[in-house]
Amino acid sequence: MTRFTTFIILGGILLLCIIFTLLYNKLVKGRNQMREGWSGIEVQLKRRHDLIPNLVACVKGVANFEKEVLVKVTEARAKAQEAQNENETEVAEKALVKEMGHFLAISEQYPELKSAESFLALMDDLTEVEDHLQYARRYYNGSVRDYNNAVESFPSNLLASSFNFSPAPYFEVEEVIERSAPRVDIN
Repeated sequence: MTRFTTFIILGGILLLCIIFTLLYNKLVKGRNQMREGWSGIEVQLKRRHDLIPNLVACVKGVANFEKEVLVKVTEARAKAQEAQNENETEVAEKALVKEMGHFLAISEQYPELKSAESFLALMDDLTEVEDHLQYARRYYNGSVRDYNNAVESFPSNLLASSFNFSPAPYFEVEEVIERSAPRVDIN
């Protein structure tokens, strides 16, 4: 072997090592961005969970408000807080959103609630949290898209399968009613 051949072989090995390192780092970066996105969702879910007891307490003051609705919302909140992973959280949050929608629909039937300043302030806070939650979901799903593209694209898919990088699920909305913003008429 000549020096030139040895140089070509070493240069090729070095180039493969550089490509390997860049692809691996791209996969790690994508996974970390996805985790950051999920963390943002969890922060907003916690804010939502913290608002619910205040809403329930505010509504309890209304004499005829359906207690069954309050119990269902409280139970759905508890299940959402007990969720251990992304899949459980997604299922529990969908149930909570459904119960909160029912809760808000029924609360519109009570004029004394619609005029209570504390209820109006809590509804403003809830709207703000839902907006932030939407942004967090959008960021998470964008991170999942980028990560999944890296995991499934050639040649990084070869590296991904070797190091157990697998595609991640999106945070999707299954129910058509959840796809539209909740309508809250306080006037």
